Amino acid sequence: MTSAKTRRLELRTDEITDELITEAAELLHVTKSAFVAEAARQAAQKVISRSDVTLMAPEIFDAMMASLDIPDESAELAALSKLPRRIAR
Repeated sequence: MTSAKTRRLELRTDEITDELITEAAELLHVTKSAFVAEAARQAAQKVISRSDVTLMAPEIFDAMMASLDIPDESAELAALSKLPRRIAR
């Protein structure tokens, strides 16, 4: 289902870029507006999806995961763990 197109987006560009967009749109048999809108949509989705992912070297990931198994030395947590439970299992 296609949503209604009610928003307007204007852009300034140089002649070479405009000609490149025109040629690409013609090759795909779409309007320049449709071509630019789809290219911008794809680029935006790529940026947003990458923001949800943290990339790191495998060695760093393994070290991080291993560190989760090592308890912290914390007097406050030790004291809290000795308090009576409020909820019984």
